[in-house]
Amino acid sequence: MKFYAINGSKREEGNTAQLLNRSLEAIKSVLQDAECEYINLYDIPFNGCKSCFACKRVNGRHYGKCVYKDDFKPILNKIIEADGIVLGSPIYFGDVTGVMRCFLERFIFPFLVYDGKGESLAPKRMPLAFIYTMNATEDNIENVGYDLLFDRTEWPLEMIFTKPYRMYSCDTYQFSDYSKYVSSIFSEEHKAEVRKTQFPKDLKNAYDIGIKIANDAQKILWSYFYSSNTTLLISDSLVISRPHSSPIWHAKSTTSSNVGS
Repeated sequence: MKFYAINGSKREEGNTAQLLNRSLEAIKSVLQDAECEYINLYDIPFNGCKSCFACKRVNGRHYGKCVYKDDFKPILNKIIEADGIVLGSPIYFGDVTGVMRCFLERFIFPFLVYDGKGESLAPKRMPLAFIYTMNATEDNIENVGYDLLFDRTEWPLEMIFTKPYRMYSCDTYQFSDYSKYVSSIFSEEHKAEVRKTQFPKDLKNAYDIGIKIANDAQKILWSYFYSSNTTLLISDSLVISRPHSSPIWHAKSTTSSNVGS
């Protein structure tokens, strides 16, 4: 099984990155054989949707697929086959970062069907989570309308894939040395205290989200497996299969003889 953490922050060791990596750690704790990959969008030269509509062309060979070829295309091709994804972005000027917005356009739009029925062409209904980091305090989320922002950002994800789990890390510690920046609007002492007392809780919440993603991915996998005539590679050393309509599952080691059924 394959899982991804997608970071919309430039800071490779910042708050968002730490929370995303904590989620991946949780996934690995549940699914030891899972492949987990961390992707920083700022490392990839790419753009958002070009509005070419090749993905909507009647009888088009690229129907339901993003045709645009750039450095992001091979990454997109593997992400859409993921078993679970955790997204993360700071809030810049009241929205997710520009690169995260570009990602969402390329990730979601090809699967949206223009038929008014809300149908999805996505190959998988993978579990998702979205982690937001911000300067705003938790008390101010509703006051500044961030709850509506989160709803708006997650709505197309829910329509195409599944409803994302949501968490936010508020009142974040931004600078290693506040004295080097014009930032008198903030109290470094307060920020440091929040970092000390709240951020460990945020890391725990991110870990819990990773557990949920792993558990949901397993449920989806077994649901698909039980309803189809298929063979699945569970790990490098174990394959399971079940003939259609048979209640019996067959397990076979790839390194030895049949291990049971």
